[in-house]
Amino acid sequence: MGDFATFYANGGVWMHPISLCAILGLAVLVERFIFLFFRFNINGPQFFNQIQKLVMANNIDRAIKLCNAADKAALARVLKAGLTRANKSESDISAAIEEAILEVTPSINKRVSMMPAIANIATLLGLIGTVFGMLDAFAAVADAPADQRSTALARGIGIAMNTTGFGLEVAIPLLAAHVFISGLAKKISEEVDLYSVKLENLLAARVRHS
Repeated sequence: MGDFATFYANGGVWMHPISLCAILGLAVLVERFIFLFFRFNINGPQFFNQIQKLVMANNIDRAIKLCNAADKAALARVLKAGLTRANKSESDISAAIEEAILEVTPSINKRVSMMPAIANIATLLGLIGTVFGMLDAFAAVADAPADQRSTALARGIGIAMNTTGFGLEVAIPLLAAHVFISGLAKKISEEVDLYSVKLENLLAARVRHS
């Protein structure tokens, strides 16, 4: 901890906005992980198989109750929209499912793109710190008294290196986390698209044969 405090102090003022990026990026990561992994996510194939069996058994009410039991999951919300229109026309079923998809998709993708943006800002702030640190180092060589030159030069180089390093330390984990979070969001969206079409076809066939 003491080593990091020294590292942070030697980085100068540009360490503060990079720290702000780290805090903001961590907050977005935790929020998206909780919502995508624990709330919006569900075992799509298993869940749809249960819904399919209930629909084929003409037990629509129980299928709706199954969706209500997982009402936070994006897929359950979309399938419920179709199931509540199960006795309507094919166009009504399709419209209800499409509307539900349009409602849940922004929630799935919300703030996911912020993570690489924050990572890029942290990297650029580190580079700005590098520029100002090197300027301080050059000024030390040119203007500082001889007995203070090495100290001033070391301080300028310390600012340059520490801000660059800290910016990368913030950016790299955020970019790695973004790969995971965006993959999870994509998986949820793809399951919503796939199983909503399967349900629509299933309900449409039920309407045609009723």
